[in-house]
Amino acid sequence: MNLPIKSMTTAEKIAAMEELWTALQSNFESVSSPEWHGEVLSERQSRIENGETSFSTLEEVRDRLESRYK
Repeated sequence: MNLPIKSMTTAEKIAAMEELWTALQSNFESVSSPEWHGEVLSERQSRIENGETSFSTLEEVRDRLESRYK
């Protein structure tokens, strides 16, 4: 399929994305994650369990982004 993305309006692009998303959701069981996704998740879980990572609240992230892009 070839969509004329460059000539589509924003509303048309959003409508196309919504149709694609609906189609993907109906076939979700047939989609599997690549093997490397599991590896990344395992590494992240290990870092959490070993106290090697920290978390930020949504407000902290917003503050950092606002100060960075002002």
